[in-house]
Amino acid sequence: MEMENEDPQKLNERELMSFFGYRGRIGKIKLKLRLFRSWILQYLASLSPHPGIAVIFQRARGVKIGKHVYIGPNVYIDLLYPELVTIEDYVSIGWSMIFAHSNPSYSLYLKKNHYPRQVAPVVIKRGAWIPPGSIILHGVTIGEYSVVGAGSLVKENVKPFTLVAGRPAKFIKRLTKEK
Repeated sequence: MEMENEDPQKLNERELMSFFGYRGRIGKIKLKLRLFRSWILQYLASLSPHPGIAVIFQRARGVKIGKHVYIGPNVYIDLLYPELVTIEDYVSIGWSMIFAHSNPSYSLYLKKNHYPRQVAPVVIKRGAWIPPGSIILHGVTIGEYSVVGAGSLVKENVKPFTLVAGRPAKFIKRLTKEK
């Protein structure tokens, strides 16, 4: 295959530079600084013993975070596209991962023929609860006051006032709305 001679790292860099509107040598430097800054802030947030400090670091990365949000230790929020993640008020997130993109980075065959880079926002609505071990994929909205079962893989939207669980997450039950 002719694509075996292409450098996958350079292709990924071109995709990222295009997404962020960077060009040339200066663009490459800006991209590297952006990624390094995001990595440092993500690392500090993941080590934070206090959820308020984790929120501060994640906001500094560009994650949109509302009021009264709990982000526990070791919560991983997309390293490349943190600004595409929105977490509304009164959300609790335990040791989980949230991705605003998917990309088989170094498999050029898969990337070019079956799974190109996909980038889409993630929204976690007001009052939702994401327990430890959960994985939220790109393009997903978790509805208001919904619960994701621990260890679940969420790849589709979750309706408001719903409990989902499993790999992949499936509907378990409706939660009642209290007045």
